[in-house]
Amino acid sequence: MANSDVHSKNQSWVEMVTTLEQKPHKGTQAYILTKSDIASIPEAKHVHQFNKNGIRHTVSLSDIVGLTKFGLHLVRVESGDETTTHHYHEESDEFIYMLSAELSLRYGDDVYQLSAGDYVDFPAHGAPHSMRNTSDADSTYLMGGSRPPIDITLYPDINRKMYNIHGKKEYVELKDLGEV
Repeated sequence: MANSDVHSKNQSWVEMVTTLEQKPHKGTQAYILTKSDIASIPEAKHVHQFNKNGIRHTVSLSDIVGLTKFGLHLVRVESGDETTTHHYHEESDEFIYMLSAELSLRYGDDVYQLSAGDYVDFPAHGAPHSMRNTSDADSTYLMGGSRPPIDITLYPDINRKMYNIHGKKEYVELKDLGEV
């Protein structure tokens, strides 16, 4: 093989890699959701696997556009409902930004009243958190966070640990864990 052939093949490979890295995987319009787009998307009702009162009505915005490493969800919680079971993640950072109404946030040992415009971070290995809609109206908020391929969620009030490994979830009662 002539030296010019090797150079030509290497140059083509370099051009191909550069081109793939510079171009989005799909047209940019696919990453845009307008207000009317979002309003027309039906909510998915999520009942928490460990809390029948943990009911969220969610539009997973990031899933719709195909993001995989970061999640962003538009969430509605009806009056009297909870959002989850008191928990924290070992690998995933989370946040919420309140859009309407109020939520009571239990964060570690403290309780806070959140209203529209409030923002809260829940860092990995942080204090356990959960929320409840104690107002008379539906509460809405944006919920987002990182999506590590492996995460462990601890539920201190019910003594459980859940493992999420590449999308497959399994849990164990803390009393059944032993050291190796």
